[in-house]
Amino acid sequence: MDKASMVMDLNLKSNVGRKPRVVLADDHPGMLEEIRLLLADEFEVVGSASEGEALLSLVAQLRPDAVVSDIHMPLVDGIEAGRRMLQEGLCSAVVILTVYNEPELVGSALACGIRGFVLKEDAGEELALAVNTVAGGGAYLSSGIRHA
Repeated sequence: MDKASMVMDLNLKSNVGRKPRVVLADDHPGMLEEIRLLLADEFEVVGSASEGEALLSLVAQLRPDAVVSDIHMPLVDGIEAGRRMLQEGLCSAVVILTVYNEPELVGSALACGIRGFVLKEDAGEELALAVNTVAGGGAYLSSGIRHA
């Protein structure tokens, strides 16, 4: 087992018995509440932001297990915020949640290291699975993207 795997294994063992901590970001308050409700059974939502700079500050402060972010937000978009989080080591599990099923956006997210991309229309069935998958080190693309 390599060093990174051992660290991940130790982190997972130390988190046994607690829900993974998640930060949400979307510039629509109603959508933030819907996302919170979708994830409430499996995750502890520890914070939310309505724009990218606030998201980055919140993630730096709270160090969540995962982040779920919309793309289009004021100041810094979700893909750029995700890129910065990954680059700065703030959070390695970022899932983009969006209405936009555009190959360029998916490609941009994947190119900067974001491993989760879920369409809002698929969120009810797929968001919790996507967050768990990405937080566990895997990658997840919404079924609507895979079939586009």
